[in-house]
Amino acid sequence: MSNRVAFYPGTFDPMTLGHLDIMKRASRLCDKLIIAVAINRDKNPLFSLEERVEMVEHVVKPFRKRIDVEVLPFEGLLIHFVEKCGASMIVRGLRAVSDFEYEFQMAGMNDRLNPDIETVFLMADPQYQTIASRLVKEIARLGGDVSQFVTPEVATRLKEKYS
Repeated sequence: MSNRVAFYPGTFDPMTLGHLDIMKRASRLCDKLIIAVAINRDKNPLFSLEERVEMVEHVVKPFRKRIDVEVLPFEGLLIHFVEKCGASMIVRGLRAVSDFEYEFQMAGMNDRLNPDIETVFLMADPQYQTIASRLVKEIARLGGDVSQFVTPEVATRLKEKYS
């Protein structure tokens, strides 16, 4: 049996409990999980690339007891990086119909670029469906409590950024 390598890309600015849920569930579908932290200058991230990689590294420590997990920064065309990493599937989380429309188009384009790489959609757990990094940052910026949306470490980092 060949190694099943899954690739979960995202900006993770910041990393949320919804992201963590998708990572946990994806880790049960593969032998190796590559979490790719995107350099996306268009999104104007609050956290530096290094900070985002650190936050992801922190939460995946427990996964490493049962699966090979790698956290990598990436920039450029997603399918090229997936190929370079030797992954056979791209994992994407879906929260709402609006996510599906965008992700459906992306999956179609990626399939045209490389039909050997599958896109696997995981529906967000209902308790995480409304969590969006953009909204978490807004709540934190306005002094709200984000502890129900992110890990304690991320909550602390958000508080530090906005204090």
